[in-house]
Amino acid sequence: MLWISNHKQVHSDQRPLRTHAVLFPGTRVLLLIFSALTLLGLVVLFGRPGHTADFFAWTIKPPLTAAFLGAGYGSGCLLVAMSLRASHWPSVRVPLLTILAFTAVTLLATLMHLDKFHLHGSMSMATFAGWFWLFVYIMIPPGMLVIWWLQDRRVTIARTSPRIPRWLALVLAAQGAVMLVVGVALFVHPPSSQTLWPWTLTPLTARAVAAWLIAFGMATGYAAARERQAESRVQAMAYTLFGILELVALLRFSGTPDWDSAAAWVYLAFLLLITATGAMGVAVSRPARAATAATATAPVA
Repeated sequence: MLWISNHKQVHSDQRPLRTHAVLFPGTRVLLLIFSALTLLGLVVLFGRPGHTADFFAWTIKPPLTAAFLGAGYGSGCLLVAMSLRASHWPSVRVPLLTILAFTAVTLLATLMHLDKFHLHGSMSMATFAGWFWLFVYIMIPPGMLVIWWLQDRRVTIARTSPRIPRWLALVLAAQGAVMLVVGVALFVHPPSSQTLWPWTLTPLTARAVAAWLIAFGMATGYAAARERQAESRVQAMAYTLFGILELVALLRFSGTPDWDSAAAWVYLAFLLLITATGAMGVAVSRPARAATAATATAPVA
């Protein structure tokens, strides 16, 4: 029987969870590079959403779309930056899945709309950004796949890990499914944005928005399926920030959405739900570290 110092039994199942080896230096380097890139995306798109024609890889209109994408980069930056504190692979599995999904879908969108990017004409900040964007999104997805394969094949000892509450896992799974379905619809058929999205999107911006929805949808669903506190805390923090930044963007450009449409109110409600769910995820995973430490030092009978 397992006991901890406060005489409460740790909420976990007794099946062993695979624990993987420490992070490779290459994994940390890739995370560091992506954290810098996402910070840059946050500054340019969220900070100056009306100036993408001068400073970004392609011109994004309306500014609310640029701010939406910038909010995605902001939450991605937090996700990756917090992952740099981790010492073992399970703690960064979800962040890497998010990055891999986002960069792969974004690369496809880029190649499908290459004529929209600032790749021609005289050298300028926008032209440099266009070529830099193309280089980054060609290189990162293969690098992520290699890192994932190398890290995930190294299995060491087994241990148990506290689980998040089942109700929270179900809520996350439902939200992830919604984001995944809407994201796939926007990517496969961009004109569906006229019904699914509260403001006008071009085919390219619909697919760029879809990349973040698909990435967060996959990562949220994966975290919900595993139900592990140790793997979900960082994801919950980034999820909360994503909701907050999107709400701020919506407030800044409140005149852009069509508030006469149901899509606008559903969008607002979903952002509020995301923010609340993320905050609850942070709250319930807070004791995970203490509980895990107690488990490790407790006597086993």
